[in-house]
Amino acid sequence: MAKGFVSVLPDLEIVARPMADGGEGTAQTMIAARGGKWIAATVTGPLPGMRVEAGFAFFEDNQTALVEMATASGMQLLSAEQLNPLKTTTYGTGQLIKAAADYGAKRILLAVGGSATVDGGVGAAMALGWRFLDEDGHHLGLGGGEIERICKIIKPEGLNLPEICVLCDVNNPLCGSNGAARIFAPQKGATPEMVERLEEGLRHLANLVSEQLGFDIANMPGGGAAGGLAAGAAAFMNASLVPGIETVIEASGLREDIKDADWVITGEGKFDKQSLHGKVVSGIAELANETQVKVGVIAGSMELDDEQWQQLGIADVAVIRTRQMSLDYAINHCKELLCKKAEEFARRHFAP
Repeated sequence: MAKGFVSVLPDLEIVARPMADGGEGTAQTMIAARGGKWIAATVTGPLPGMRVEAGFAFFEDNQTALVEMATASGMQLLSAEQLNPLKTTTYGTGQLIKAAADYGAKRILLAVGGSATVDGGVGAAMALGWRFLDEDGHHLGLGGGEIERICKIIKPEGLNLPEICVLCDVNNPLCGSNGAARIFAPQKGATPEMVERLEEGLRHLANLVSEQLGFDIANMPGGGAAGGLAAGAAAFMNASLVPGIETVIEASGLREDIKDADWVITGEGKFDKQSLHGKVVSGIAELANETQVKVGVIAGSMELDDEQWQQLGIADVAVIRTRQMSLDYAINHCKELLCKKAEEFARRHFAP
């Protein structure tokens, strides 16, 4: 974008800041913004028996770790044929949380975007020592298809975790028509039959957590994030749920940078209804509106009408992919297309 802008107006002063909302790339974005370091760890992948090279970001100044779920339990680690939320697990994410705590983190930020799982965070809890037993007193296996069989939940003795904050970019509850299974499971490989089974499993889990732990996770706003890991983190790790984009904005120093700006330009792969709630674009727009800075969006594609994005306070949207352009072409030529679209945007708004 910056290259495209300055090609039109060479004297343009540009401040570039990495940005994320709790999804894939949040750890590297925070390292770039804050100067942290990457601590590598080998953990269980999204499927039981799968090993992946993952890790967490660590910031010495405040002894905070950032665990990015996608590096251990993300869709990016599986082929399309491997996606199956009845089998995928958050166990590796739990291993990363334990590794961060053992490393000495006083606070853990848990970025939960991009998950391949719908197990209510049960796998992660298992990695931290929680036990989940069936009606015969046997330990459950891993995967979203197992949670319907839970009869007893046993808390580990001496569980000592630091403060954990889940970076959420959605407000979906754990269960129901807008819950983890019905909204997110299909994109993780679930058939309609799987969706209903996962929904029943999550409801069952919520009921058990309420009865045995005295904790209501069924209707918690944001609890459905990452296939219910957000709700599970609240129940099994005493985690709080916080907006991911606001956390990254504060860490990056963007709030100060934006005060003297004329425009703030951000981007989105697909600019759709999800972008309006808790994502990077909505967070940037809200911040910019506080200081009367104009907001522009350059998106790969768009599924919104003008009124929808204008209500967010956005001044203009430029869309890269035309109807004639294939998705493969757009992805393979993304840099040059983005630069060209930034040039067009600059000629429209910045050129004298």
